[in-house]
Amino acid sequence: MTMQIVDGVARGLELVGVGVIAVAFIYAALRAVRHYRMGRRDAYDQLKIFIGRGLQLGLEFLVAADIISTVTVEPTREQIISLGILIVIRTFLSWSITVEIEGCWPWELARNKKG
Repeated sequence: MTMQIVDGVARGLELVGVGVIAVAFIYAALRAVRHYRMGRRDAYDQLKIFIGRGLQLGLEFLVAADIISTVTVEPTREQIISLGILIVIRTFLSWSITVEIEGCWPWELARNKKG
């Protein structure tokens, strides 16, 4: 019974992650079309920013789901390696998105906000 609940939570987080990404894409596209029609020159930049932020948030939900589904069962070596690889890939994606949006690495962004 408990494993079914945990599996349901992990599946729910996966659905939320996918939903966040889908809604972000739709919202960003509609907003970009509106900005373009208004003659705003930053429509493309705003599209990239909103899609990037949606992807980052969706990735966080997906990573949480992967962690929950891996550590709540008796993890095998293959599952742990697979989880590690997924987290590394998603972390790289998140960093790449941050560089695309902010124009600098995440640690540079944090340093710039402090000082």
